[in-house]
Amino acid sequence: MNHLAILHYAAPPIVGGVESTIYHHARLLTQAGYRVRVIAGRGEPFHPQVAFYRVSEVDSRHPEVMAVGEVLAQGEVPPAFAVLRDRLVERLTPLLRDVQVCIVHNAITLHKNLPLTAALHRLSEAGVTRFIAWCHDFAWRDALYTPDLHPGYPWDLLRTPWTGVRYVVVSAHRRGQLAALLGIAEAEIAVVTPGVDVAEFLKLEPATRRLVERLDLLTADPLMLLPARITRRKNIEFAVRVTAALTRHKPQTTLVVTGPPGPHNPTNVAYLRSLQALRERLGVRERVHFLYEHGEGGEPLHVSDAMVADLYRLADLLLFPSRREGFGIPVLEAGLARLPVFAADIPPVEESAGALAYRFDPDGDPTSVAQAILAHLAEDTAYHLRHRVLRRFTWQAILAERVIPLIQAEEG
Repeated sequence: MNHLAILHYAAPPIVGGVESTIYHHARLLTQAGYRVRVIAGRGEPFHPQVAFYRVSEVDSRHPEVMAVGEVLAQGEVPPAFAVLRDRLVERLTPLLRDVQVCIVHNAITLHKNLPLTAALHRLSEAGVTRFIAWCHDFAWRDALYTPDLHPGYPWDLLRTPWTGVRYVVVSAHRRGQLAALLGIAEAEIAVVTPGVDVAEFLKLEPATRRLVERLDLLTADPLMLLPARITRRKNIEFAVRVTAALTRHKPQTTLVVTGPPGPHNPTNVAYLRSLQALRERLGVRERVHFLYEHGEGGEPLHVSDAMVADLYRLADLLLFPSRREGFGIPVLEAGLARLPVFAADIPPVEESAGALAYRFDPDGDPTSVAQAILAHLAEDTAYHLRHRVLRRFTWQAILAERVIPLIQAEEG
């Protein structure tokens, strides 16, 4: 198991963009099998499997660091600078000697703690570990900071490429700026964006999070929601056939049916079995999920109202082929969730949604409904942006596709 360090002035639970990045990188790298330690001047232990080491002089707001910084801003290097630098070398060496890679956020291009910058430079030159310089901000390219910077040591450390250090920025725009500052090729600088945590942002229930992970719902494209009990009047077989037709064009098409067999008719269990047989026959066993089947230990899953609300937030569209409804509440819920509605052309749907829903004959051709869904999605920019984010900008995707390959390259 490889050891990895992450170092910054502050760490969670301190609130900030860099601290958020540290939180997500640390927890996901731990899940990926790394032994992660976070080194910071401020913060607290924030994950049971992430070791936290507080080195007070790493903090940009440490009193001695701030006092030295005030003198440095005037263009002078006080004796206390070397004292702090050497103390940091002494304190950081045992924390870094046994790690293969140390990710340093900002301290190699930002002047908020120049004794720390200088200490890290010495540790890098001594080969104590391999450093990845994760550069969010560049002091020498910020008009707010340049009055505090001066030619020579230690300020030039912030604009000079360090031998053997891998530079990382958070956008292609930043890469161009850093390449110009350091006088190196853009190809030598990696771009790794920040990300989003879908479950946290959407405030998904713990049970929903487990279900999303188990059924891999974040890769569904599109994710179609059918919130209904399993009874014959709900015409669920039509939705299964629509799903099968869609998978010919979109292999990750997924249908989620939320309810259990209806409780008042014993034939509903037989209906569920017929639906299970239909999805097998159509080759969509992995693409049609009856949530009733996914309880713990083989027990039926109880789908709460909160979980259904979560699924509305996750879904791309409502598919509602019911032949008969008293009113059809899911159409209203889909409207609140901004979901496009594809529903049977029955009086309650006409009354609630009118021309704002795509209505179809519940005994008609499922393939034509699939074509209508494809045509709608092709023009839906919100849908395309959503799936762009899910593919490229979740913390999980960024870790798998960019962060881990970057670390592995530095591990040699």
